[in-house]
Amino acid sequence: MQFDLVSPERLLASLDASAVQIPGTEGDMTIMADHAPVITTLRPGIVKVQGAGDAQDFVVTGGFAEVSATGVSVLAEMAVAKADAKADMFDALLDSARTTASDASGDAKDLADKHLADLEALKAAAGA
Repeated sequence: MQFDLVSPERLLASLDASAVQIPGTEGDMTIMADHAPVITTLRPGIVKVQGAGDAQDFVVTGGFAEVSATGVSVLAEMAVAKADAKADMFDALLDSARTTASDASGDAKDLADKHLADLEALKAAAGA
């Protein structure tokens, strides 16, 4: 199946994949050929793509994924190859998320705190 990963800056990946694991807001999903069509939002996490060769991992901070029987398109808020994810990138994201969480109230505070926790977990998972 076709896998495409797009960030606002550029197309990061376009390749043939046998399975794609995405960090959906409702939980991780693994997509394979002939998957039922679905659109889901993403939380900060790692998109894992299994292709003909080695697996490729990408760090995403959120976005959307559109799944069809023949492919997966991920439209990420921000995305980089996991190997390119550095501690300073995560530190800047975490600083921004902390500011947002401290300024928020009510339901927005809960969402901001969840986003901050997801980013902290992503930094640990990426080994940065």
